[in-house]
Amino acid sequence: MLARAAVYLRMIKFSHSVFALPFAFTSALLAAGGIPSWNKIFWITVAMVGGRSAAMGLNRVIDRKVDALNPRTFQREIPAGTIKTAEAIVFILASILIFLYAAYRLNPLCLKLSPLALAVFVLYPYTKRFTWLSHVVLGIAIAGAPVGAWIALRGTLDMEIIPLALSVVFWLAGFDVLYALQDVDFDKKSGLRSIPQRFGIRRALFLARTFHILTWMLLLVTAVIFDLGIVFHAGLVLVGVLLVHEHRLVKEDDLSRLNMAFFNMNGYISLTVLVFTLFDLII
Repeated sequence: MLARAAVYLRMIKFSHSVFALPFAFTSALLAAGGIPSWNKIFWITVAMVGGRSAAMGLNRVIDRKVDALNPRTFQREIPAGTIKTAEAIVFILASILIFLYAAYRLNPLCLKLSPLALAVFVLYPYTKRFTWLSHVVLGIAIAGAPVGAWIALRGTLDMEIIPLALSVVFWLAGFDVLYALQDVDFDKKSGLRSIPQRFGIRRALFLARTFHILTWMLLLVTAVIFDLGIVFHAGLVLVGVLLVHEHRLVKEDDLSRLNMAFFNMNGYISLTVLVFTLFDLII
């Protein structure tokens, strides 16, 4: 059973939860003005795990035929036959139920807006078929993490949290553009849309850097809105350093360190924002 569970965790890349979950907790800290109740933290975590599992499962099922043709992805669990499509659908439905129940336990507005989040999860895999802005749509899906956590604490959707949500949109879109660099040739052959496929590697790198500059600026706006102090600003400097290092790892003629830039750096960035927000608020 443990081995089977590990297969499902690999299918949804559970380790990549380090990207969105820290931003959800950051938003919860800001909404509470400190550490929220453990009950809220628990149900936010459950909602995040259920929602993300459903989103990744949907992505894998919808893209299963495309993944089977891509040399980089043909060994993923569904194309390889490790997980049957019907089994993946059952997993998705279970994840959706967990997500909806967690939203119900948080507050009425979370439950009312949960179908909208699910709609974005379904939409994203299809956007790659018709627009190179799919990276931004994925960013919007992930930005539901801080927005949802804010609503979970406040019971309302307020303008204060929007700059943080937008920072997540551009942060995710930026590193997803970098990740898409490895599929440029396949995307061109298969008719899939992406910024690297549409504009080429050099311009894609420029746009990714632009997105991440916007990310940093929006985090600075967040600091101003919530009157965060020197601790958070020190973390913001570190985030800037990590973003610069991430882009130094990826060059037009050398994509060999792309996975390091994708996973390591972005995991560090989201955790840095969370940790320095926490320290700023409690100190």
